[in-house]
Amino acid sequence: MAYLQLQLTVLSTQQSCAEQALEDLGAMSISLVDAMAGKSEERAILEPAVGETPVWQLLHIQGLFPAASDRRGLLAALAELMPDLTPAQVELAEIEDRDWARVWMDQYKPMRFGRNLWVYPSNIEPVDRVVEDVVIRLDPGLAFGSGTHPTTALCLEWLAAQHLQERHVLDFGCGSGVLAIAALKLGAASATGIDNDPQALSSSRDNAERNDVASRLCLVSPELMDARTYDVIVANILTGPLLNLAPRLVSTLAPGAPIALSGILRDQADEVVERYAALGIGDISVDLREDWVRVSGRKT
Repeated sequence: MAYLQLQLTVLSTQQSCAEQALEDLGAMSISLVDAMAGKSEERAILEPAVGETPVWQLLHIQGLFPAASDRRGLLAALAELMPDLTPAQVELAEIEDRDWARVWMDQYKPMRFGRNLWVYPSNIEPVDRVVEDVVIRLDPGLAFGSGTHPTTALCLEWLAAQHLQERHVLDFGCGSGVLAIAALKLGAASATGIDNDPQALSSSRDNAERNDVASRLCLVSPELMDARTYDVIVANILTGPLLNLAPRLVSTLAPGAPIALSGILRDQADEVVERYAALGIGDISVDLREDWVRVSGRKT
């Protein structure tokens, strides 16, 4: 079955008006897509703050209509609802009906991090698994973090190389919860996931339950984070927040304990290194993956 897709390319300030216009036109569904995806790597991993969606400055708003819809009638009605739109901002296309979730799942393959840490989608069963393999079951979702992005991969590889048995781990900016879950499956006694997005906390909780580690994972928003110290800290967010949070993260890290920071672009690494070194993080190393880096070290 085919459908007619009416796509509007608008600034974020026009989002509400464009969505309302498509709804008034009788769209069967409305979706939002970052119009700059692939043009700015940092923008691609941003998540909405609480109560905000999306954070993108330029976006495609797509309304889906029956294929037999009157195209001229739709465009004429749209011109009345949004008279400031230019022809370049409007696109009509016929698309085939597809199981988009299944299409994405078919492209999402098992990934290995380090020697024995694996992330498997739910539709694929591990084969030739050895006793030492640690398997996380995770499907792509609304919260950031499935292992496909270089920053997540860098953090997973770092965790796989740590001695985590009986450690207490902090995952600041937990997103999907993949890093906290990995730490727990690698032997950590407990993990705390921090995120300011309730959607991320919900995703982390669901994924932890799927991986049978929910009883050892505490999930809270930043303002409810307690004053305890942690044996391991991993924070895969962005450079700005990492710089602002540096005193807080270092103060909650136990003496001699390791820390890994990612979500940092190549040309931002020096600033992060200097900031954390000044606060007592030593043995610092910088690891590169594409245009992203991981900064890791240990509290002196």
